[in-house]
Amino acid sequence: MKVDNSIQSVTNVSAGDVKKRPENSASSSGVESENANSAVHISSHSTNLKTTESISNNEAVVDISRVQEIKSAISEGTFKVNPDVIADRLLETVKELIQTKEGRS
Repeated sequence: MKVDNSIQSVTNVSAGDVKKRPENSASSSGVESENANSAVHISSHSTNLKTTESISNNEAVVDISRVQEIKSAISEGTFKVNPDVIADRLLETVKELIQTKEGRS
């Protein structure tokens, strides 16, 4: 493949050639100046997310003592895997996911 070096650089541009934006116009980030009256709307999804976050912060997600018991049992070689329980819980999880997906559609 051949690289085309025909692009010419622009070296004759000075700082005075750049147009200055008026102070009361919106910036490219969407933030308006302090003089403009603007309202902020927070959707219900944001409110629900905040509520869920506060609930999850108050509840322990992981039972640390149970994790330690399982670690000890694995390291001692006494941990028993019950494939029937694993299969049942996996099926329950799949059913819940299907119901959740059907509820959104």
